[in-house]
Amino acid sequence: MVKKATKKEINEIKTLFLEHYKDAKTELNYSNDFELLIAIMLSAQCTDKRVNLITPALFKKYPTPQSLQDAPLEDIKELIKTCSFFNNKATNLKAMAQMVCEKFDGKIPLDREELKNLPGVGQKTANVLLIESQGANFIAVDTHVFRVSHRLGLSNSNTPLKTEEDLTKLFKDNLFTLHQAMVLFGRYICKAINPKCHECFLSHLCKSKISFKA
Repeated sequence: MVKKATKKEINEIKTLFLEHYKDAKTELNYSNDFELLIAIMLSAQCTDKRVNLITPALFKKYPTPQSLQDAPLEDIKELIKTCSFFNNKATNLKAMAQMVCEKFDGKIPLDREELKNLPGVGQKTANVLLIESQGANFIAVDTHVFRVSHRLGLSNSNTPLKTEEDLTKLFKDNLFTLHQAMVLFGRYICKAINPKCHECFLSHLCKSKISFKA
């Protein structure tokens, strides 16, 4: 088990993340909450770069929840077929649009519990949408955040939700910026394989270097 970071180290980690990533934003392209939710749903086990190649045609053909709920499922699948798990994702996108139209008058709800009731939307997806759309004080744990938080000794929990709880208790505020910071840091510096330790501004605080791969 990785050694836990001390309170002093946690404060330094938080400060350095906020300094280096003060203007961090998602790399997903979108222009409204509906497009944002679709992009986040597609990004599960798929790169943002790939999602950004897929969404322009999807958004152009089905720009509203109303149009997406009426779309033939096979057409949605065709538009997103280069995305991982596209069959399940297409089914969830259509069902999500139907529920948004039936229960929320065609508007994406901005309440976490209501979002989590939408097909294909779990807590991580709901958190990311609210972080991006509303600057909500949440943190979402994807593979990058999970890996970074464990390598830095911020959490030893073995699930994303428990890790989210740990990070929320430790950091308390600025969670929306810290979320984006940890995603980008994990994506480009603290990578699962061949992390760029020589470029890392947190290398002196790392508890596990390359031993934690997830």
